[in-house]
Amino acid sequence: MENILILSQLVIAFSILVVWVVRYENIVLEFEHYQLSALTRNFVGALKISLSTILVLGIWYNELLFFSSLIMAFLMICAQYFHFKFKNPIHKFIPSFLLLLVSLFIASASY
Repeated sequence: MENILILSQLVIAFSILVVWVVRYENIVLEFEHYQLSALTRNFVGALKISLSTILVLGIWYNELLFFSSLIMAFLMICAQYFHFKFKNPIHKFIPSFLLLLVSLFIASASY
């Protein structure tokens, strides 16, 4: 179980890194599509990158996992809301939904 938990933490961290650093241009377009400000985009990005870092630190400091994974889950619920609000196709829902499930798994396993 411990290995699955660590793998889950790394999956979230790697996913956030790819989306918010490597594919940042897509994030800019997405937030413009959702009519959200650059300030909001930058705040969400900084928060997600910080939470990802905390999740990696949680490999050694388990007490960091519960709240960081719950906050990450909340951000993924927000992503689901915006996909739904703007009537995105179902394939746009899948990544944030999977990260929501993984975040909830981490929260439940670390409680």
